Amino acid sequence: MIIEINKDIEKYQESVAMGLTTKQLIYSVLALGSGCLIVFLLYEKIGLTFSCYVAVPIVALIALCGFYSYNGMGFPEVFTRYMRSILRNKALVFKSSGYREMREEIRAREEVQKRAALRKAKEERKQMRKERIKNRLESIIKNK
Repeated sequence: MIIEINKDIEKYQESVAMGLTTKQLIYSVLALGSGCLIVFLLYEKIGLTFSCYVAVPIVALIALCGFYSYNGMGFPEVFTRYMRSILRNKALVFKSSGYREMREEIRAREEVQKRAALRKAKEERKQMRKERIKNRLESIIKNK
């Protein structure tokens, strides 16, 4: 005789009928009953296809309540927490006391770096001019 036991005891579910737990069985019956009722009530007014289109979202919500779970919470609790997080959360605003001083300090550093780069470029141009003049003088002296 072989008895299968889940490795994780916390995930063990006792099945009542067809491998479903009591909660799942109740919500399955409710979903099926509500779907049939909606289709039968709307069949004569809007036809079979459209009555099924109306019934599917309602049946899906009822089925989700019985079968869906996330971190031990059922669908209604997950949905209400999700909606609260969307609607009640406030925007986070950054406020710094030293922001202006820090910005001015950064600008000053950038100015110093620009000036240093300009000086360096100016000295390089000066050096290049000196080398050109020196090369011309040498070429003039060689030609004579």
